[in-house]
Amino acid sequence: MKIKPISIKLILMNFLEFAVWGAYLTSLGRYLGNIGLGAQIKWFFAMQGIVSIFMPTLMGILADRKIQAQKVLSLCHALAGVFMIGAGFYCMQAGGAVQFAPLFVLYSLSLAFFMPTIAIANSVAYNALTKEGMDPVVAFPPIRVFGTIGFICSMLLTNFLKIDGVAMQDSYTQLFSSGILSLVLCAYALTMPACPVNKSNEKKSFAEAFGLKAFTLFKDGQFAVFFIFSMLLGASLQITNGYANTFLGSFAADPALADTFAVKNSNALIAISQASETLCILLIPFCMKKFGIKKVMLIAMFAWVFRFGFFGLGNPAMPGVLLFILSCIVYGVAFDFFNISGSLYVEQNTTEDIRSSAQGVFMLMTNGLGATVGTLAAGRVVEAVGVFEDASKWPQAWYIFAGYALVVGILFMILFKDPQKKQKAA
Repeated sequence: MKIKPISIKLILMNFLEFAVWGAYLTSLGRYLGNIGLGAQIKWFFAMQGIVSIFMPTLMGILADRKIQAQKVLSLCHALAGVFMIGAGFYCMQAGGAVQFAPLFVLYSLSLAFFMPTIAIANSVAYNALTKEGMDPVVAFPPIRVFGTIGFICSMLLTNFLKIDGVAMQDSYTQLFSSGILSLVLCAYALTMPACPVNKSNEKKSFAEAFGLKAFTLFKDGQFAVFFIFSMLLGASLQITNGYANTFLGSFAADPALADTFAVKNSNALIAISQASETLCILLIPFCMKKFGIKKVMLIAMFAWVFRFGFFGLGNPAMPGVLLFILSCIVYGVAFDFFNISGSLYVEQNTTEDIRSSAQGVFMLMTNGLGATVGTLAAGRVVEAVGVFEDASKWPQAWYIFAGYALVVGILFMILFKDPQKKQKAA
């Protein structure tokens, strides 16, 4: 089947969109640990959740009512790229004396403009496909897969490329890589088909204007349970992004393990997680049909138990490294099964007038509040365990995270009612 030119353009856009993120997301913690900011890792990753609470909404309103979405996408990447390159220049100038405050401010400003681009890029893609007479539901998923491929390629570049003899995953150069990719996408976004702008003067209530009407879903007991557990599970999302690479890098202190693949190429090892994510997307339709939404969500929750537990049990030498690999494979199930099945639950159980806003609430609870609280709590855990003073204590932290995921899964199993069973009973 012939691929339309617009599909190729959107594939490249998605590739670049997630390559920007992959350049640093899984390796920043390792760099921060190297420069003595290990105790501050939690704040860098919590900021992703904090800005996700309000910036996507604000930029979405701008794209809906004032400026065409492809231009907002370009503007956001321009600012994200400039601030990230600024963070790289600061680290380069500071050398071994990098201070938390200046780096954190520049990084946070970059992140504030990058996080909204994920949703805006989707809107640009949906508009382009619709203009070509294509069904976004059918045409977009194969295009979106190239976003994950871009993330993986960027991770591998950060892992294997050395500048002045230092791997990018150990250096501030990963910030330059991300910033440059953002500027490339800034220019490329302007080549996308123009998106409509709704400049209607129709007055809307504050709740309607800001998508707050969907919060009335909390009046429904099962939706309230679903959203609360979305937040609790969202707490697991950034833990391994923030600490997995730092954990693997800590084995370099042991001469017997310092030259193992998992230590020297930790970013490449973690990239297996994203490859698994790509493959697990293909399993979801079968699993949804076979097991139903509640069981698929439970599979995801218990997969987080194994994700963390395998990290605690493994080590970089054979056969322990196989447990690290299993942890990365399990990640695809843990991440995809809840995020996609949760989104489908919202889609199937809300009315059309609040459906999009309800999806926003779901994202707010998982990637906003959940990820923020979870990252800060995880930071307190690793500090309390004392991993930065004694790296041999890392397994204790992973077991605590696994225990948390297990408790969340058991409570969800008890408290959440299967909507399919409720429909049959009705």
